[in-house]
Amino acid sequence: MTDSIRLSKRMSELGICSRREADEWIERGWVRVDGQIISQLGTKIHPDQKITIEKKAQSEQAKKVTILINKPMGFVSGQAEDGHKPAVTLVNEKTRWTADKTEEHFHPRQLKSLVPAGRLDIDSVGLLVLTQDGRVAKRLIGEETEVEKEYLVRVRHTLPGKLPDEKLKQLRHGLKLDGKPLLPAKVNWQNDDQLRIVLQEGKKRQIRRMCEAVGLKVVGLKRVRIGKVKLGDLPPGQWRYLHPDEKF
Repeated sequence: MTDSIRLSKRMSELGICSRREADEWIERGWVRVDGQIISQLGTKIHPDQKITIEKKAQSEQAKKVTILINKPMGFVSGQAEDGHKPAVTLVNEKTRWTADKTEEHFHPRQLKSLVPAGRLDIDSVGLLVLTQDGRVAKRLIGEETEVEKEYLVRVRHTLPGKLPDEKLKQLRHGLKLDGKPLLPAKVNWQNDDQLRIVLQEGKKRQIRRMCEAVGLKVVGLKRVRIGKVKLGDLPPGQWRYLHPDEKF
């Protein structure tokens, strides 16, 4: 079939699960195409064919957790590096926010395959999402994501005087990083030394590099929202579960 596509890729495109999860389910015989069980990795299908998953896959997926953490400075988002601990090491029964009203019970097995859905630099603080669910990760960091990320950014002027209006307009749209144009951003002054910046992308150290390009130095950066999910009153170094009713 000229328009055929790998089954695992199609499952990811449809938001059923991540490609890695799809491959696991296929190997276990938990995936059907037009009613027929497919257990061969690499199988290609036509986009119009109907994909269903067995109840065992649905049950396993329902057990996956998504955690929101208020990352303090000095912790990295993912793998440990240069002696700095990853944010996941903060997740335990004692650091769970007492105001978390979800009925989920913490168990160390929830730490398995718990990965960050997006970066937050070591010297940045605020809302970080850790998830076992490939659907959540794809929603937040997939190539076609449109989920907004909101930041409060404290800055210091490196040039005399206030930031010219044309420079503020550049922050909103017109800058390039690594030779590629950035998507439009929402940028507004909150006070004399703090900006509110809303992005729909997350290139490495993007906000710091954007600010440097217009003569501002970032001295503090806090992420306060991802999509419809807000950091709120979650204390630094503590975490809570994503509520079943919350959607990014």
